Amino acid sequence: MSAKAVREYYGKQLLARHIGALSGGAFEADGRGILVRKDVNDPASPETWDSLLAANPWARETPLVAKPDQLIKRRGKAGLVYVNKSFDECRKWVDARMNSSVTIDGVEGVLHTFLLEPFVPHAQEDEYYVAITSDRGGEELLFCVEGGVDVGDVDAKASRMRVALNEDVDAAAIERSLLAKAPAGRRGRLAAFYAALLKFYRELHFTLLEINPLVVEASGAVVPLDLAAKIDETAHFLCQSKWGPVDLPAPFGRAEFPEEAYIRGLDAKTGASLKLTVLNVTGRVWTMVAGGGASVVYADTICDLGFAHELANYGEYSGAPTDEQTFNYARTILGLMTRTKRPEGKVLIVGGGIANFTDVAATFRGLVKALRMYRDELLAGGVKIYVRRAGPNYQEGLKTMLKLRDESGLFLRVFGPEQDAVSVCPLALGLVDDKSMPDFDPDARPGVVVDESAKTPATPPPPPGGPPRPTSPARTFSANSLSDLAGLSLEGAAMASTQFTAKTRCLVYGLQPRAVQGMLDFDFMCKRSKPSVAAMVYPFQGQHYAKFYWGTEETLVPVYPSLQAACAKHPDASVLVNFASYRSVFDTCSEALDNHADQLRTLAIIAEGVPERQTRAIIEKAEAKGVGLIGPATVGGIKPGCFRIGNTGGMLDNIVMSKLYRPGSVSYVSKSGGMSNELNNIISRHSDGVCEGVAIGGDAYPGSRFVDHLLRYEANPDCKALVLLGEVGGADEYDVCDAIKSGRLTKPLVAWCIGTCASAFSFEVQFGHAGACARGRGEAAVDKNAALREAGAVVPRAFAE
Repeated sequence: MSAKAVREYYGKQLLARHIGALSGGAFEADGRGILVRKDVNDPASPETWDSLLAANPWARETPLVAKPDQLIKRRGKAGLVYVNKSFDECRKWVDARMNSSVTIDGVEGVLHTFLLEPFVPHAQEDEYYVAITSDRGGEELLFCVEGGVDVGDVDAKASRMRVALNEDVDAAAIERSLLAKAPAGRRGRLAAFYAALLKFYRELHFTLLEINPLVVEASGAVVPLDLAAKIDETAHFLCQSKWGPVDLPAPFGRAEFPEEAYIRGLDAKTGASLKLTVLNVTGRVWTMVAGGGASVVYADTICDLGFAHELANYGEYSGAPTDEQTFNYARTILGLMTRTKRPEGKVLIVGGGIANFTDVAATFRGLVKALRMYRDELLAGGVKIYVRRAGPNYQEGLKTMLKLRDESGLFLRVFGPEQDAVSVCPLALGLVDDKSMPDFDPDARPGVVVDESAKTPATPPPPPGGPPRPTSPARTFSANSLSDLAGLSLEGAAMASTQFTAKTRCLVYGLQPRAVQGMLDFDFMCKRSKPSVAAMVYPFQGQHYAKFYWGTEETLVPVYPSLQAACAKHPDASVLVNFASYRSVFDTCSEALDNHADQLRTLAIIAEGVPERQTRAIIEKAEAKGVGLIGPATVGGIKPGCFRIGNTGGMLDNIVMSKLYRPGSVSYVSKSGGMSNELNNIISRHSDGVCEGVAIGGDAYPGSRFVDHLLRYEANPDCKALVLLGEVGGADEYDVCDAIKSGRLTKPLVAWCIGTCASAFSFEVQFGHAGACARGRGEAAVDKNAALREAGAVVPRAFAE
């Protein structure tokens, strides 16, 4: 979920529906318009030319404008705007172009949707450029006195006005700060419209709104002629009644498939993440990758290896989908893949990073079911399948794939975490010897390597009669009163924001037994004296205890119906791990920041799909209170040997494999949670291990930024080297460049931004994370990698390097 572009017709309908009320009746927008689709000449279509005219009789008597409505920029210069014509003339003009292929700014696409609307007579001097954009701290208003087709370089010419997130600005302030170049007689009217437009923008959760030109008539009427807009799709649960049916077209140049709409429907009905974009339906290389970050890394690698023209799809499945959801996702991809054949055959790469909490075996049951369904088609098409997966229950999942190979006769190569994440790509593409990598062996027992640094120093036996040595760390929780810890003082124990030690304790919001048990297992393995989870908060039940294991013994964790009660009983808890859903996370975070910021110095927000405006409000409030944030849309973070947030690091076998039970010397910060676990594996294999790692989350506005954590690591004497894994979209990596150049970051930094494959496509691609799409200049991955390299970071040529 992310910022999604809407059709001009839809944006103008929203404006017509709401601007009157939001302006106090000062403005009204003409909502007349006709959307003409590709089947308009099909007698069986519900929307033919005759039916459209019958529903819009005004079009017979009104001069019209006709133009494509497919997110095409600079239509006027491309000769795709037909002005001041009758309905019959517009009909002929549209019919002549409908379903034809055109090339605009190097992008080839098929024209299939047109907009007819009333023609507005006006002079050139009546045209203005207006826009509103969002950033981390609020909105920016842009105005240019020269609007229209020849507006030119808006970034260089436009006047700008910054408006803080919750700042109320009136027309007078806008007139003073923004409209000095506008004609004096029209400034007041323009300013009043801008003030109403800002309310409209905020109320309906837009992320971009551009009107060019905006015409101001002599009568004072304000008319948007051309409009481009993006809305925050994650705010659907807040704006459904205001938005109505949402039309989210594919970018011009990329055909839209019904299978994509089907996957969007599945995605909307689950807490998991399911994404699919068809890039080239006849391509040879198909992918089915788990994880928003990993899916981009695989696409990057395939493009880096010279197969961008053969990459058929982009997509990801993550967030613990069920086996049935995975089956439906997989059969959709296989159906598209087997629709056409290639003489040289096709390849399917089933990949992913090392999952934190997704049950690999469960998802593979769905995948195997789909592969069995399409067995004959896969064999007939000469499809080769390459699998690399790791995470919870991956051994069982890979065994299932090996069994399928034996029973079905399909060409299947199967690999686990013993191989790097993208090592299967050159193998699948035929660039390395097919025998160069051994398959996963379920019967192999990897050699045990003794980690000397993790050994506990020998303790001499106690003197005769002395107390016996404990055989395991003492339990903290018991069946005693919930007020056992109420008398503890925070003096001397409070953590600076996002600074974790072996004494850091947390509250977990939501009943998350799997995550809590994982945290307790990690604590026990790290030989913490107290478990890191002080209590859980669940408002839908009364006060009670939940049973968990502390080593081999049982222990009870208190559960409270309110955050207030949990904070009062456990004043040593300084972190809130918030598992509230995207619908309620704003309220729970607001309660923590408003009432408990003196105690809860760090908030980790796990939920994905939090509306951008709510996220920015949480950030603003947290900064005012001096509280650190991790997330939203994060798996959390980990400080080996000390503290683990939620499911970070995966199951115990991965904790052991990546040596996360004791600290190393390399600290990392990543947007992706799944790729952070891959970083744990890579760093443990090529260094003494991880000192600390945080996944800040893949949203456009993460609560904390790369530089915030890198500066913490810089100040930590135990950290000797830094790793940054950024991605396409946003500009936070440039803060890191500035920190290097200014000398605030001096430790060696290895940095890479994923999403370099975006430059291989002529159209915009929204990748798995909400923030993984370049919205402006400098947000491309290649630009940020170049800037980091120039600043002095070690930037490889590709992720695999």
